[in-house]
Amino acid sequence: MEASAAEGIVTQTFSIAGRQIGPDHPPLVIAEIGINHGGDLEVAKEMVRLAAGAGCEMIKHQTHILEDEMTDEAKSIFPPNADVSIWDVMARCALSLDEEAELKRYTESLGMIWISTPFSRAAADFLETLDVPAYKIGSGEADNLPLIRHIARKGKPVILSTGMQTIETLRASVGILDQAGVPYALLECTNLYPSPAEIVSLRGVTELREAFPRAVVGFSDHSIGPEMALASVALGASILERHYTDTRYRKGPDISCSMDPAELRFLIDRSREIWIAANNPKQRSAPEEDVYRFARGSIVADANLPAGHVIREQDIWARRPGSGEIAAYEFDTVLGKRLTRALTRNTQLRWSDLE
Repeated sequence: MEASAAEGIVTQTFSIAGRQIGPDHPPLVIAEIGINHGGDLEVAKEMVRLAAGAGCEMIKHQTHILEDEMTDEAKSIFPPNADVSIWDVMARCALSLDEEAELKRYTESLGMIWISTPFSRAAADFLETLDVPAYKIGSGEADNLPLIRHIARKGKPVILSTGMQTIETLRASVGILDQAGVPYALLECTNLYPSPAEIVSLRGVTELREAFPRAVVGFSDHSIGPEMALASVALGASILERHYTDTRYRKGPDISCSMDPAELRFLIDRSREIWIAANNPKQRSAPEEDVYRFARGSIVADANLPAGHVIREQDIWARRPGSGEIAAYEFDTVLGKRLTRALTRNTQLRWSDLE
């Protein structure tokens, strides 16, 4: 992870498979296929193909090896967004390890980066055999210290979602990443599918930046629509992650908060525009010069004034265009000056008209 300082502000940057990530680079939009393919490799490939057509740079998957991820207790736990147990959800939706390797190969053949979230130690070890360029850690594992330590030891960049956590409860996890010396990003996140605005925390982006200055900060979005993710860019989010599907007419626990290819393209384009605008300084830009020449006011006589007249406030005014020598912002400097020539009403004043 590299740090650069400008005007006393430290910004962090790191790269995944050559893609630079940080405040000095356009936001990275991650399309999370997750389990939206329902366990069908061909559906997953079609989702990837459409994402590539939308201009996506990175696909994120989920790696589930159930026996190492859960105990039998999970067979009686039902997520709020599903009508079957969490075990059954993953059993239905997980790709085989061979299929997952093929999905990575296919994604990379289309010029995109492929990463995944390992939900267990065995899953992380499997992903290492695929030589993944980075690891994603989901919010459910954000305080799973042994798993975070196991992943960090692999020496790859880590993207950690921080849903259901506070700044204080994150400190131990971030400490592991710091100690390992791996580059990392922290994503503000709310884990309700979908997340209403009443519980989404855009302020969390700012709080993460302030609390963990070594981190690249981003936003993992489970709300409906792109608004929250786009707003986070103006607050400094360098990574945007959203669930993604080829069509929202599919069934699945994450479909309600998933974007389709058109929305993915929209998020990529609009987030880049917001990032550009958020980094522009407050100044008059070169394209505005032509507008400024007619839009601003010039000082003019507001009555017929004789030569030798000492100018009072009621004698002058500012009117368009701005082609006169004396601009409206110089109004007060003209007061009390004596005219060297007679002026008729609405004549633009020149500096040579004043003694």
